[in-house]
Amino acid sequence: MKKYDVIIIGGGIIGSSIAYFLSVQRDFSGSIAVIEPDPGHRTSSTGLSVGGIRQQFSTPLNIRISQFGYEFISNIDEYLHSDGYNPDLSFVENGYLTLATEKGHENLLKNYKNQSELNTGGRFLDKHELAESFSFLNVDDLSAGVFGSAGEGWIDPYSLLKRFTNKAKENDVEFIKTSVVGLVKSSNKINEVILETGDKTSGSIIINAAGPRASIINEMAGIIDYLVSPRKRFVYVIRSHISLPKCPLVVDPTGVYFRPDGKQFLCGMSPPENQDPDTLDLDINNQLFEEIIWPVLAHRVPAFEAIRREHTWAGHYAYNTIDQNAILGYHPEMKNLVLAIGFSGHGLQQAPAVGRGISELITYGEYRSLDLSDFDYNRFERGKLIIERMVV
Repeated sequence: MKKYDVIIIGGGIIGSSIAYFLSVQRDFSGSIAVIEPDPGHRTSSTGLSVGGIRQQFSTPLNIRISQFGYEFISNIDEYLHSDGYNPDLSFVENGYLTLATEKGHENLLKNYKNQSELNTGGRFLDKHELAESFSFLNVDDLSAGVFGSAGEGWIDPYSLLKRFTNKAKENDVEFIKTSVVGLVKSSNKINEVILETGDKTSGSIIINAAGPRASIINEMAGIIDYLVSPRKRFVYVIRSHISLPKCPLVVDPTGVYFRPDGKQFLCGMSPPENQDPDTLDLDINNQLFEEIIWPVLAHRVPAFEAIRREHTWAGHYAYNTIDQNAILGYHPEMKNLVLAIGFSGHGLQQAPAVGRGISELITYGEYRSLDLSDFDYNRFERGKLIIERMVV
């Protein structure tokens, strides 16, 4: 049975970021293994995301996390230049445009003030300024919007993931293609990790970075909390006869979003709560598009009345059902289990700061670059929830 200093369960963007940052920590010299059943990431949350990068959050800590994410991808070759394949992230810095009606005006303004205090560079636009800046929009029912013209946009998520994994492998991180099917524990410690291959391994520290399967791993460790649920999100690819040069990712007050993707557009929304069951399947359902999304698009952008849906894909959010924020750090009862779960759709842009932070926590017993302790597991017991109001 091979023993490692750190075993990371899950090789998506979060697990791979942690592996990379640990491998370059000057005061960490231990062995690292990443267990991932789908190294091609054909069905992973990372590979199926729309690749958004934004600073428009309501929670100050999320804003700071995303600011480092932007700094990281802006200097990607300084961090993740490999001797081999270095795919281009294809960063499109068109910004995010978040819209509000009169009903949502106060919340939008409150969020904007939080963002401004942290120098995100966004602009608060009233109804008339929206019409002037984005002539393709129907602003009749809008009150205001916030436009982040710098530090926001979208990247190719798979390329960022490959750069993390490539660099981690160069730094002697071992990636193991299999699934975890069990954990052997005694008292308050995980002693062995049982693999689908029938092999066993062990680690001084076990990291749960299993994304939408995070609660399954926790349950193997005897933690029955179901704080993280796998929720399915659809991305609809549409074609229109118009092009919208420099169009940002637009978030409508209804929660519907759209953005350009070459000559096409991507769009979607989080479904109503009563239509959002826990599921790990990737079955396609176009009802949400036909009944809710298309009418909203046609209302907000009149030219979208004549669009054609070309195809659809589905991916998963690792959805924190309590406050929609990450759960990070050592579990209070399972002393060698570290959690990096519950990102609720923010994992791609938060991966650099989280990878750096978790590597510091393991190496030094504390966060040093950015204090992420507000996102610890104990906040639920303390009643110190951190509600993120801008979950797209």
